[in-house]
Amino acid sequence: MPDPKARPMLRLLSLLAGGLLLTYPLAVYWGLTHWGGSALLAVLLVTFALRLLPGVSPVREWLLLGRLLACVGLLLTGLSAIFSAQHWLLYYPLAVSLALLCLFGWSLIQPMSLVERLARLTDPDLPLAGVRYTRTVTQVWCGFFVVNGALAAATIWHGDLALWSLYNGLISYLLMGLLMGGEYLVRLRVKRGFA
Repeated sequence: MPDPKARPMLRLLSLLAGGLLLTYPLAVYWGLTHWGGSALLAVLLVTFALRLLPGVSPVREWLLLGRLLACVGLLLTGLSAIFSAQHWLLYYPLAVSLALLCLFGWSLIQPMSLVERLARLTDPDLPLAGVRYTRTVTQVWCGFFVVNGALAAATIWHGDLALWSLYNGLISYLLMGLLMGGEYLVRLRVKRGFA
């Protein structure tokens, strides 16, 4: 059990590692084209290991997902090192999409969807129409992760590192941002309907 005084530092390190992993595709591209495999593997191993440190989240599943993805990242990095095969590193964005699909999809068979749980953090008295809306949003995100995962897989199997980096390091984030922004605008209209 870590010292209580060290916990804020451990959480900060885990959060920083999470932020670094947002740049994973670009880091892999840069590392493979400029540093060489060994330096990149060392950086990735440290970054994924830091994600296993204690974290904080209002939704317990986010922490579990982060740790699961850290283990997947360690596994893929380890396979890449053991077999001297850099292609293993390309599977991480696909794993992220599949894990998010599983999390959002699993929440649809629970009494409260993941999006509803997140919405209730700011609006505990969510009306029934809001509950239906959050379920629909959860389904839309599931659809997004199916499409995103399929495109991530296509970039892996296409075999072009630059294309893989462009899609997984930029285009997928832009698509996610567009979905978030569009959902936010729809949510404002739906909330006005509640009033």
